[in-house]
Amino acid sequence: MSILALDPARPLRFSEIRTGIPDISQRMLTLTLRNLERDGLVLRHYFAEVPPRVEYELTAMGKTMLPALEGFTGWIRENWQEIERSRQAFDAAETERSASGT
Repeated sequence: MSILALDPARPLRFSEIRTGIPDISQRMLTLTLRNLERDGLVLRHYFAEVPPRVEYELTAMGKTMLPALEGFTGWIRENWQEIERSRQAFDAAETERSASGT
């Protein structure tokens, strides 16, 4: 949802959303978008063109989540470096545990 929140006034193509979310698989993004559509937060528009085009946009209800997302994304921006340091420390410890066989 956060990538759709960047420009809630216009629909985004599937490829634009995927580009904006590093390291997500096509399958995971498809499942996530379908669940958001099922929940009534996202609208999916299919265009029978060659090649086919699919666009997604936030629904009115989805847009009501934007203020909450702003707080959450702000928290992520403020804490991202610490999160990355924690991940690196955890991964290093896991690698060390695996190498020692414990």
